[in-house]
Amino acid sequence: MIKGTPMTSRQKTKPHPALAAVLRPASCDLPVGELRHALGLNRRLFSRLTGYSERAIADWEAGKEVSDSTRQRLTEIQRLQQALAHVIKADFVGTWLQTPNPAFDGLKPIEIVERGEIDRLWRMVFMLEAGQPG
Repeated sequence: MIKGTPMTSRQKTKPHPALAAVLRPASCDLPVGELRHALGLNRRLFSRLTGYSERAIADWEAGKEVSDSTRQRLTEIQRLQQALAHVIKADFVGTWLQTPNPAFDGLKPIEIVERGEIDRLWRMVFMLEAGQPG
């Protein structure tokens, strides 16, 4: 761009191609139903974990398009599932999410997520990976 030349709106909003790849929202690798099954949760519990309605989840599982913001949230949940499956048996993740945990003052991990405190789960994953007691 030449100094002193005003930018068009297209120039203002179109990032460099290399930057665009970094800024593009991450994509959930798994279809919603497969992610839910990987977590070992029914729709009601998956709804609690994600914050989306059971109806929306059923629609996505039936093939309805998922918005970018929803895909981003589902990607976060997928990453959590993968991290938990790395520190506990993958088949146990759903049960663990629903079991009161002394590390969370007796709350269930799914309740921690509902409270918006998912970082507490990530801290626990980090500590378990580091070999420290949770």
